[in-house]
Order: sequence, then structure tokens, then C-alpha cells
Amino acid sequence: MSLTIFVAITAAALCAQAILLSLMFVAVRKSGERMDALAEEVKTKVLPTAETVQSMLVEIRPKVETTIQNLSETSTLVRAQMQRLDATLNDALDRTRLQVIRADELVTRTLDRVEETTDTLHKTVISPVRQISGIIQGVTAGLEFFLSHRKRRNGVTVPQDEMFI
Repeated sequence: MSLTIFVAITAAALCAQAILLSLMFVAVRKSGERMDALAEEVKTKVLPTAETVQSMLVEIRPKVETTIQNLSETSTLVRAQMQRLDATLNDALDRTRLQVIRADELVTRTLDRVEETTDTLHKTVISPVRQISGIIQGVTAGLEFFLSHRKRRNGVTVPQDEMFI
């Protein structure tokens, strides 16, 4: 009896296993069919696009390489021109500084000479003119006094305001 039960359980297990394997076979087959359909769809849709992209890349590649080479050359030329411009501007700034220094020295020397000339003019012309003017004013005052004193003797009276000179 126990052997019959054991054989029955084993037979049931084998049947269950067979059913399971059958179901797995059907699932794998459906999955395989789906994969085949997907592969076919990839072949029909993606591969032509990939081939088109590849052909475009083959066509565009020389143009891109030429463009990159032109940009590199342009960059080199621009860099060289900027270095020239920098050197030219630095030279112009140095020359401008030198000219400003020269102009400053020229103006300083001119102002010093004007000051010296003014001092010399003051010492040689203005001071003697003042001295001569003072002498002339003294002589004039003396003559006025002398002439006014003479008029008094002649009978002419001088107003009181004129006495204060």
C-alpha cells in the first residue's frame, strides 16, 4: 500500500512537472515569436535609419573635418593678430607716455623761465621805474610847494585843502 501511494504521488508529480514543462515551452515559444517580430520590426525600421545615418555621417565627415581645420586655422590667425595688436598698442602707449613726459618737462621749463623772466623784469624795470616815479613825485611836490609859495607872495591865497598834499 505504501508503495502504491508512493507511485501515485510520483506519478502526480511527474504529471505536474510535464504540465509545467509544457506551459514553459508554450511561454518560451510565444516569447520567441515576439522576439522574432521585434527583431523583424527593428530590421525594417531601425536598420534603414541607421544605414541612412551612417551614410550621412560618411558624407558629412569630410565637411566637419574641413570646418574644424578652418576653425583651428582661424583661431591661430586671430591669436597672431591679437598678439600684433597688443604689441602695437603697448608701443603706442609707451610712445604716448614718453611724449607726455616730454611735454611735462617742456611746460615745467617754460614756466620756470617765465618766472625767472618775471623776477628779472621786476628787478631791472619795475623797481627802477618805481624809484624814478618816487623821485619825480618828490620833485613835483617840491615844485608845487615852491610854486604855491610864490603865489602866496603875490597875494594869491591857497585854500586850506590844497595845503595837505
